[in-house]
Amino acid sequence: MFPIKPITREGVAAALQKAERYRLINDPSAAESICLDVLAVDPSNQQGLVDLILSISDQFMSGPAVQYARASELLPRLTDEYKRTYYAGILCERRARAHRALGVAGSAEMAYEWIRRAMEHYEAAERMRPKGNDEAILRWNTCVRILERDRQLKAPVEREYEPSFE
Repeated sequence: MFPIKPITREGVAAALQKAERYRLINDPSAAESICLDVLAVDPSNQQGLVDLILSISDQFMSGPAVQYARASELLPRLTDEYKRTYYAGILCERRARAHRALGVAGSAEMAYEWIRRAMEHYEAAERMRPKGNDEAILRWNTCVRILERDRQLKAPVEREYEPSFE
């Protein structure tokens, strides 16, 4: 096919600004591509990793399980434990929203489970957050309000299996 052309190290900051703009105009695949270019020349660029994680999660509607796996594979590359934990919560919350929006059978229960996972990550992030950083609390509160507003989001009911003898 065609070769990928590398960007320069000097262009990384401007590229990251462009990636953010593409996310803002709802073009996450373009933002993802830019982040991949940044990480090709600076593999440990933390902002590039965060933007890539968010760009992939912006695409959860095209396949929550596959996109979630792609994004969560990047979390260990974040060097800050707080950020790893916080963004793990973001991924769970966004996966919950994607399941809920899909509206297929069982999606409300799946969304509930993913919201609860997000809340667990946010609680853990809150305990290690930098002073003055309340973003994990804000996300926790958002999850609580989602559960309060959408009464269909409930824990799955355990049912005993009864084999059919027909």
